[in-house]
Formats: sequence, structure tokens, C-alpha cells
Amino acid sequence: MSNNERKHRNNVSGKFYCTDKNDEKQMGCIGCDLCYTNVPEFFAQDAEGFAYVARQPMSPEEIDICMEQLTKCPVNSIGCNGSDE
Repeated sequence: MSNNERKHRNNVSGKFYCTDKNDEKQMGCIGCDLCYTNVPEFFAQDAEGFAYVARQPMSPEEIDICMEQLTKCPVNSIGCNGSDE
């Protein structure tokens, strides 16, 4: 499960987020490139190759696309906190 207290600093505000990189204390993004390769209109990578949300989905179709990436993330680094914070 993603930890909304470890959000990547580059995430745009909104419901969806990616966690910061994996470290020895907690699992986070491992830079597998799945989300930002499959859906570059919403996800991007930082200089180190770790994912963040570059644009929030707006339509139900876009939300479905981001939810699909959330379920496919191998380390559950993508989260949806249900609020616009």
C-alpha cells in the first residue's frame, strides 16, 4: 500500500500521487518505468528515474487509466487518497 506521507516532491496536487524512491526504511518507487512509459500523459520520471504524477486525471476515463496503473504498480507506489490535497 502506498504511503501518502512519503509523496514524491514533484507530484502535482490532487488525488493521485507516487511515493518517493525506495529506501532501506520503507518501500517506495523502484523506477521500474511501467507507469510513465505506459501513460506519459499523467506520469513522469525525475532525473533519477523515479515516478511522479505530472498531471491529474480529470474525466472518468482518465481516472480509470490512472487506477489501472495504480493496480499494476509492482510495489504499490501509486496512491489515490480520495481528496484534492
